[in-house]
Amino acid sequence: MRQIQPIRSKNELVYASLRAAIIHGELAPGARLVIDELAHELGVSQIPVREALRQLEADGFITSKPHVGATVTEVQASLITEIFGLLEAMEAISGRAACLRMNAEDWHDLNRLLAHMDDLVDDPDSWSAANVRFHQMICERADTPLVQKMMDKALAHWDRLRSHYHLKDVFAQRVAEAQEQHWEMYHAICDRDVNGLERAVRRHNQAALSAYTRLLEMEIGIQGKSD
Repeated sequence: MRQIQPIRSKNELVYASLRAAIIHGELAPGARLVIDELAHELGVSQIPVREALRQLEADGFITSKPHVGATVTEVQASLITEIFGLLEAMEAISGRAACLRMNAEDWHDLNRLLAHMDDLVDDPDSWSAANVRFHQMICERADTPLVQKMMDKALAHWDRLRSHYHLKDVFAQRVAEAQEQHWEMYHAICDRDVNGLERAVRRHNQAALSAYTRLLEMEIGIQGKSD
């Protein structure tokens, strides 16, 4: 990990740095997190590291045990069902609110973002970042801040699982279909069609869950045979 620069608060930067390292596997599952070592590596005191570890434990990324200390939680493939169940529920909540609250200006901004995402379908990493922004924008314009915070945590766990099990190829294949489903959600919001929005959200998440579950079953099966 690189030393961080004091742009925002040190607590925020330490948390963001450690969170990213866990999500992308730089800090591997089961790795011990020693406060002194992390503070030295990040160029900060122990105080923001302790606070970051408390936040990461609340997020489910680390586990603390007496006489052992903090370790990075293991990655569980079974979480995929829970993750997409949560995403479906939260997208439905924010989408219903969006159908009621978003106005013409909001529709225009969402349309511009989706048009930009159309240009990114051959660049999965950039599209993925824009995808997060798409869901954030719906939450912001629908005024569902609690849903937005919970969705951010669920997406972070999904990013970690996707990175750990090397699901990038399937993700790349899913981008075009997912983008079409985003447009379906957009049109339902503009039409204030709550039922149509819920159907689009369900298709969006169930299709993703099905595709990734098939690959995970193959991956776990291969690992089991090689043990």
